[in-house]
Amino acid sequence: MKWPIQAVQSTWDSPLGPINLCATPQGLAGLWFHDQRHRPDATWFQRWAIDNQQPVLLETQRQLRAFFDGTLKRFDLPLDLTAGTPFQRAIWAALQGIPMGHTNSYGEVAQQVGRAAAVRAVGAAVGRNPVSIVVPCHRVMGANGALTGYAGGLDRKTALLSLEEAVIQSNKNASMPALNVNSSSA
Repeated sequence: MKWPIQAVQSTWDSPLGPINLCATPQGLAGLWFHDQRHRPDATWFQRWAIDNQQPVLLETQRQLRAFFDGTLKRFDLPLDLTAGTPFQRAIWAALQGIPMGHTNSYGEVAQQVGRAAAVRAVGAAVGRNPVSIVVPCHRVMGANGALTGYAGGLDRKTALLSLEEAVIQSNKNASMPALNVNSSSA
């Protein structure tokens, strides 16, 4: 991934754990849980200045609070997804079309972007989504509707889908964490 050089960051304590946010002048470029796979390494976070007053980061936090409170049904944020390849950006655009409370399979996403045979590549692109939750990669399931990989962890994927009241099949390897939706963290 080509992470942005000119960016600022902040950290927000979500009900599912700390989240690093990153914004460029174009929009939100990153939303990663602290222990998420495929996030930038520590050197990037050292390069990006901390700016707890940056408007996109403040608005992201406001919308995330509303999402976890159950009052936000669709994010409305400017996004900067230029860190991805054209294929990845096409997949991330397709993810944005999955409505809250619904899920698609990796195969359905592959068909939607006209690459039906590229299911594994779709899975890799979904896993490298730099803007978790806002670009809802948690809404992508296995072909049989079962809960499958999530870079932020299956427990978080389960919690996010439960928050959205999506119909999911149980996964013996995933247990749902406590979700503190009354968090007033800013």
